[in-house]
Amino acid sequence: MTSVVTDRLYLRHSTDKQTDARQRHALAALLAAGAPVYEDPATSSRILSIDRPGFQQLLDEASVGDTIRIADAARLFRSVADVLALRPVLARRGLHLRVESGLLSGIDLAATDSGTTMVVNVLASVLQFQRELIAENTVEGVAAARAAGKMIGRPAALSEDQAADVVSAYKKGAAVKGLARQYGTSPKTIRRVLDDAGVREVPDDLSVLLDPEDQEHVADDQAAADPVVVVDVPGLAAEQLLVVDDDAIREALNSGQTIRRGQGYSVRVAAPISVHTAMVEHSSTALMQSPAGRKAHRVHSNRLSETTQANLAS
Repeated sequence: MTSVVTDRLYLRHSTDKQTDARQRHALAALLAAGAPVYEDPATSSRILSIDRPGFQQLLDEASVGDTIRIADAARLFRSVADVLALRPVLARRGLHLRVESGLLSGIDLAATDSGTTMVVNVLASVLQFQRELIAENTVEGVAAARAAGKMIGRPAALSEDQAADVVSAYKKGAAVKGLARQYGTSPKTIRRVLDDAGVREVPDDLSVLLDPEDQEHVADDQAAADPVVVVDVPGLAAEQLLVVDDDAIREALNSGQTIRRGQGYSVRVAAPISVHTAMVEHSSTALMQSPAGRKAHRVHSNRLSETTQANLAS
């Protein structure tokens, strides 16, 4: 009898204030097909994947030949140590692992051939380096801002007593907008207080919470969380990115300004930080194949990190 091979979906987010809506969007076709789902909500990436309850359940129920599918590599691992611990486990059980997007998409991460082993280890090292570099620059940027006397974060709009009263009134049926008018603040602030108290149920699809009056506030929040910055993309990286299947990246590059630098060139691109980060990720695989490409990738990553740090400190 031929065994049935199954796709098994794994979802994880780091804190109880996050959702897996983006991951579910990336895996929508498989979800619609009824693929089983395993989750580790509010679980730090510092916990090795093989030590997480949801992933352990997946391993217990998986059969030889099954494929584990994740939205992006960071859902399952963030370090070389995690990759090294995970791959032998999957190989022994005859399982496959595929990522739907990002640096590691398109290959079976559980394959044990020498070529895949080399690629996975190199790209995992790049992921870890980028994460540590961003964290390091963030810490330095915050320290610099504090040294300059700048306030980090925003002051609370409501006192602790007021926040408690808001939660109590909401439980009794008060509307968010009515509470905002009563306390002279925005609906966004009231929702944040309610979410912090865990009394407002937030669906996976956050768009159902929006009404036309809130669209402007949402746009402002998104712009603040993902500001537009200018980064000079090395020519080698730009050439790789012009053919990627990402409309935001291609549009940003096509709107950029070519800057000649001796024998080479860069493309000066103004785009949200998330788009610049996607550029670094999408171009890295191809660039890592040559010394010139590796240098272009390093320059591009450093420029993005420096720009992000400067934006944080401003």
